[in-house]
Amino acid sequence: MKISRRRTFGATAALALMPGLGRAQAYPSKPVRLIVPYSAGGGADTTARLIAPKLQEALGQTIVVENKPGAGGMIGDEIVAKAAPDGHTLLIGAFAHAVNPALFPKMPFRTPDDFAPVSLLVTVPELMVITPSHPAKSVAELVALAKAQPGKLSYASSGNGSAQHLAAELFKMRTGTDIQHVPYKGGALAVADVAAGHVPFYFGNMSAALPQARGGRVRPLAVTSAARSPAAPDVPTLTEAGVPNCEISEWNALIAPAGTPPAVIARLHTEIAKIMRQEEMKAKFADLGADAIGSTPEELAAFLRVESAKWAEVVKAANIKVE
Repeated sequence: MKISRRRTFGATAALALMPGLGRAQAYPSKPVRLIVPYSAGGGADTTARLIAPKLQEALGQTIVVENKPGAGGMIGDEIVAKAAPDGHTLLIGAFAHAVNPALFPKMPFRTPDDFAPVSLLVTVPELMVITPSHPAKSVAELVALAKAQPGKLSYASSGNGSAQHLAAELFKMRTGTDIQHVPYKGGALAVADVAAGHVPFYFGNMSAALPQARGGRVRPLAVTSAARSPAAPDVPTLTEAGVPNCEISEWNALIAPAGTPPAVIARLHTEIAKIMRQEEMKAKFADLGADAIGSTPEELAAFLRVESAKWAEVVKAANIKVE
């Protein structure tokens, strides 16, 4: 059967006019930039470098991990917010992505309007640790001590507005305690001073704080996840320790620019979900104290709404200011 050139051209033109279809079929047509808005070696960077080889294999295109640190993650976020919405520039979003709108009234982009959720990759609880020689041997004893001496107890954090800072402020809200904040320029300095006994306790990212606890340099009191962490099964949750409604997790998510074609989002989600279900990947993240997720875009959107509202409340109640 002969097909006229006119009919062939007409069919091709019709396909090209279908929103996103032509681009989605060709996707990806060039290397994909995976923007990490933090320095190399951190949690978001580790997540990016674990999934990049798998995603590269699945998509058949080079995945280039680019670290763009600065301004609490906003430099990297802005790059993605203003990138062409074609799926070739993606963000490894983190905790600050949902918190920054409450901390910074003026930002060079709009969250969530300038972004398209793809998938929640991992969640990482905080590990509440204390100086090994401290007299409080449990969360209950620490709370009792704080209530007996209002304003005299202190906690360390990796800086104003950090996940560790907000975790401790939420803890204070839930326990009705008055505990002083001692901010540091980074988690390594904070946990070092807790280990040395200069500041009593600290909420640390599980992947960073757990090795310190295993080495005996700090003593774990509780994890902030809903269930006990397989990486530290002997450590109770805050709920088990008597502090309900105090679940806290850092996280990483794959996020695209707003306007990315739905078919591209769907392709990315499909491949990410497969990757995060692999036993090899689950085990690698578990070793870091993280849970591999691989959610749908809709589930990530709902998660981000809850996170933004939750931490906006804490920022306001604690009157947290970031210069």
